[in-house]
Amino acid sequence: MIIVSGHLTVESSERERYLDGCVGIIRQARQAPGCLDFSIDADLLDPQRINILERWESQETLAQFRGAGTGEEQEGQILQASVAEYDVADVRQLT
Repeated sequence: MIIVSGHLTVESSERERYLDGCVGIIRQARQAPGCLDFSIDADLLDPQRINILERWESQETLAQFRGAGTGEEQEGQILQASVAEYDVADVRQLT
């Protein structure tokens, strides 16, 4: 399993517009083969922060979906990004 996790920083006045622009990509991702979870959400404490969490069956399914990545308009809104991919060898269900 591959987990993509981290956060983006945008101007607080632009956060809702950025998130509105993510709705379509979230729908596409959740329907994509190999997507286990995909979430892009506003942080509850920091008005500039957007949290990212993705889970994929494999690096191959992630790569097939990823394509060109963020569009130019959204790319221009990002002030900072700290996002990483993790290869998970074992999973323990908590619930």
